[in-house]
Amino acid sequence: MNLPSPARRMLLVVGALLLVAPFVTTAADLLLALWREFGPSWCATPDLRAPGDDAPFVCVQVFRRPSIPLAIAVTIVLLALFAAAYPAVRWCLRPLRDIVPVIADVGPQNLGHRLRPGPGRDELAVLGRTIDEMMNRIAVGYEAQRRFAADASHELRTPLAVQRTLIEVGLTRTLTDDQLTLLAAQLLETNERNERLIEGLLVLSESDRGLLTRVPLRLDRIAAMVLDAHRGRAEQAGVTIVSRLGPRLVVGEQVLLERLVVNLVQNGLKYNRPGGTLTVQVGTDPALVVENTGDDVPPDEVAALFEPFRRRSGRRIDHSGGAGLGLAIARSITRAHEGIITASSTGRDGLRVQVTFPAVDTGTAGTDDG
Repeated sequence: MNLPSPARRMLLVVGALLLVAPFVTTAADLLLALWREFGPSWCATPDLRAPGDDAPFVCVQVFRRPSIPLAIAVTIVLLALFAAAYPAVRWCLRPLRDIVPVIADVGPQNLGHRLRPGPGRDELAVLGRTIDEMMNRIAVGYEAQRRFAADASHELRTPLAVQRTLIEVGLTRTLTDDQLTLLAAQLLETNERNERLIEGLLVLSESDRGLLTRVPLRLDRIAAMVLDAHRGRAEQAGVTIVSRLGPRLVVGEQVLLERLVVNLVQNGLKYNRPGGTLTVQVGTDPALVVENTGDDVPPDEVAALFEPFRRRSGRRIDHSGGAGLGLAIARSITRAHEGIITASSTGRDGLRVQVTFPAVDTGTAGTDDG
């Protein structure tokens, strides 16, 4: 799209005004001469004679101050130039007005439309490229949201279809006590899966929204509390928890930080092996490291683990199921706290997840004792 430069048009208008400016007085003199030649003579008096006592006040002031007519003529010329400048200004801003309908027509159906102003360095070209870059980000975000909604619908459709089938089976035939017990257990399992999915979607939505409160919190205390709550589960699975928790302040929300550690710990336990280990470290930089033993994770597949509804197909020691949102929620919570979460794998034994947070000035920030 060819975008003419408003700056060049403004320069032309300014140049024209500079050329006309020296002739303002000349134009005023000409206008005054035309007025004296063809205008009414209600203030005319003989040369070198003052107006009489019955002369109008204006005529007396004009006689006493001969510069008044010239000042009025200059003012009229300037007003005429000002009136002529209005269409000139609209002409300068016309390239901006031409962009308005193009942007107004952009919607979900044509998010791929771009201005493509070219490599120019003028203001309108820079604005056009900025708008194109903004549209690129909007298109990526919209596509991610659309894909997320489709995946969420698919994830919800499966357990709901199972529930419907089980209910229809229960209504169409007479069941024994054992069959009723099995049916109730299956319904409870699918209902729990729905609850986990909905809870995960709510947490993901809240973390994407950002932080409502920001208070200094001890990440090491949060991690210790989470690990204490999971030690029994780890012992049942035959996994040894190793913790190295140093003092670390993080400014954020207690609930979200707890959920971050819970998701990483549960993921490390679920994709582990009997006799394996789960190592949790809290320190200055990185702030949090969760490392587990388990199945091989190809390094080129690590980044995809943070996408919603992505599950590893490897062996588990916990088959309770999940919504595939654990690491996606962890990434969203980390971003809400202005941090960075990364994962790495050697491709041999388990996964290492590392979280960094901005440093907190311990001299000015108070600590949370909860």
